[in-house]
Amino acid sequence: MAEQQTPAAEGPDALSLDEVVTYTSDLIRIDTTNRGGGDCRERPAAEYCAARLAEAGHEPVLLERAKDRANVVVRVPGTDPTAPGLLVHGHLDVVPAQAADWSVDPFSGEVRDGLVWGRGAVDMKNMDAMILAVLNSWHRTGVRPRRDIVVAFTADEEASAEDGSEFLAEEHGHLFEGVSEGVSESGAFTFHDGSGNELYPIAAGERGTAWLELTARGRAGHGSKANAENAVSRLAAAVTRIGAHKWPVRLTPVVSAALKDIGAVYGLEADLEAPDFDVDAYLAKLGPAASLVASTVRNSSNPTMLNAGYKVNVIPGSATAMIDGRFLPGHEDEFRATMDELTGPDVAWEFHHRETALTAPLDSPTYARMREAVREFAPEGIPVPYCMSGGTDAKQFSRLGITGYGFSPLRMPPGLDYNALFHGVDERVPVDALHFGVRVLDRFLRTA
Repeated sequence: MAEQQTPAAEGPDALSLDEVVTYTSDLIRIDTTNRGGGDCRERPAAEYCAARLAEAGHEPVLLERAKDRANVVVRVPGTDPTAPGLLVHGHLDVVPAQAADWSVDPFSGEVRDGLVWGRGAVDMKNMDAMILAVLNSWHRTGVRPRRDIVVAFTADEEASAEDGSEFLAEEHGHLFEGVSEGVSESGAFTFHDGSGNELYPIAAGERGTAWLELTARGRAGHGSKANAENAVSRLAAAVTRIGAHKWPVRLTPVVSAALKDIGAVYGLEADLEAPDFDVDAYLAKLGPAASLVASTVRNSSNPTMLNAGYKVNVIPGSATAMIDGRFLPGHEDEFRATMDELTGPDVAWEFHHRETALTAPLDSPTYARMREAVREFAPEGIPVPYCMSGGTDAKQFSRLGITGYGFSPLRMPPGLDYNALFHGVDERVPVDALHFGVRVLDRFLRTA
């Protein structure tokens, strides 16, 4: 399938297409595994990005809350000082990779068979590399964007964000002065529906994060004795109720738009206001594309960890569990009330980690520019809105009043599942997808 291109004077230069591959490979080779609990070292990757920014004529700043947990921020001045700034951000850390499970060294950055292999190839050192390649191209060709572009490369996104975007928002908010919107990961990638359609979901929302710790207390005793106050039994009952709970459908504006736009691809009409509208039956008609929406029509609560006891014949006095909860924009109060009901009087719960839910307007000029940039280089592509089931650094930057979108463009071939590669084994990205990303990102940032 031929890729439409703009004239060299109107798009990134040829060198940037080589650079994005080199930068992606180089960044993968810098091991920034985030194991949680502060066990990560992003500084070498931050220094690499800062050096590339300096080559493009910028003066980036490196900022740390904790040793070696470095972040990079730089502002690229626009031509219109009255226009609000745009944040473009990418994280530098990656999740762990078990080398024995991979067919290549996960930190080799190997370029083979037209693909760049390694941890971070899609999450999200590819986007970091695309940002650097675009800015270097602009430096060589004299391009200036309309709006100020604030670029941030962050630490700690794969854990708590405490040493990354949270730190930047709390202690260095002045660096983002005048910024109204931001773009980052998990949007504008190709979703092949198996019927020949190429969907490009652009994120305009995120469910909130509610990681919960449940604690049941009871009467400790001998395992052979009757015990109506068994903490393990109390916890197990609560966890079973939570795991089996069928959350009611709650259609937010972004999810409603996604249902309508995706359905239109298949000739379906969604009367979402009808009292008998059955969202599950409607999703079944969408085929594989239902996966873009199915996790965001409801709140959710999944038990993930259990801990109790120290000896088989001893009933412990307490037992704990962890729940991965997610709530839709506008539905946190319902989530809290439901958890009170499901845990019951014998089990207490508290937030282990909480982040807000986000929503962004679909009628904004910025969203329109994203759609247009995708369509320019993928004319047969179908941009659609969606809400992320998880979360990104956009949650922390929202504290500064910055509205976040997911836009890290990649044109993936059939058979290479973008979502499956996220945190997966043999993570890899096609060289052609990186070239597409540079062209689309360049077009969007020029016109946003």
